[in-house]
Amino acid sequence: MTSIDVPALPVAKVALVTGASSGIGKATAARLAAQGTTVVVGYNSRGELAEQVVRGLQGSGHVALRIAIDDAASIAVAVQAVETRFGRLDALVNNGGATTPVPANDLDRLTDEIFDRTVSLNLRGPFAVIRAFRPLLERGSQAAIVNVSSIAARTGVGSSLAYLSAKAGVDALTIALAKVLAPKIRVFSVSPAGVDTDFVPGRTREQLEKVAEKLPLGRVTTPDDVARAVVACISYLTSSTGIVVPVDEGRHL
Repeated sequence: MTSIDVPALPVAKVALVTGASSGIGKATAARLAAQGTTVVVGYNSRGELAEQVVRGLQGSGHVALRIAIDDAASIAVAVQAVETRFGRLDALVNNGGATTPVPANDLDRLTDEIFDRTVSLNLRGPFAVIRAFRPLLERGSQAAIVNVSSIAARTGVGSSLAYLSAKAGVDALTIALAKVLAPKIRVFSVSPAGVDTDFVPGRTREQLEKVAEKLPLGRVTTPDDVARAVVACISYLTSSTGIVVPVDEGRHL
C-alpha cells in the first residue's frame, strides 16, 4: 500500500474571539485551544464568565480581554494589549453582537433606536474590529478573519428586520474585504441559524426543536457545530476566501 504524505494543518498561533464568554464564542475558543492555539477570549460585560472560559481551555497562555465592539476606545486598548502580549494575530473571529427581537410585520415597533443599535453592534462593530486589528493580522501566518453572520441574511427571516439587514451587510463586507485584504488575510462568513444558545432573548429550546423538525437535517444546531465550521475556515480552507458557509441544518434550502 502506498502511503500518502498529508501535510500538517496550519494552526493559528494566536486567535482573538469576540463575544467568547458563552455560546458560539466559548465553543470556538475551546476548539481553537484544543488544536494548540493561544486564545484571547474577548468579552464586553461578563468578565467573570470570560475568566471561567480561559480556565477551562486546554493549553496555556490564554487570556480574557475586554473589547466593547461598539466603542472605538475599547477596541484601541484591546489592540495595544494584544500587540504588547503577542505581537501578532493569526485569526480573528468576529462573534460579538446582540439582537432585540421585533416581529417583522411590526414596523412601528422597530424604532430608529433599536435599528441603529442593532446595526452598530452587528455590522459597524465587526468592521471596526477588523480595521483596528488589520496590522496585527498582517503580521500573522496564513491569517484569517471569520465573521459570525446569520442565515437570516439570506432567508429574510430573523429576530428583527434590523438584525437580518445587519447580517446581510456582514456577508457583503466579507466578500469585499476578501478582495481588499488579500493575499495576506483570508475572510469568511459562517452563517448559522437557530443555534441552541441564549443569544435571542425569550427563545426557548422547544421553539428551536419545532423549527428543526421541518429542516432537511432535522436537528437543532449546537454552538460546537458552528465552532467546527469556524475552525475549518481558519485551518482547512486555506485556498478559499470571500465565501459564506451556512451552518443551518439546510434551512436555507
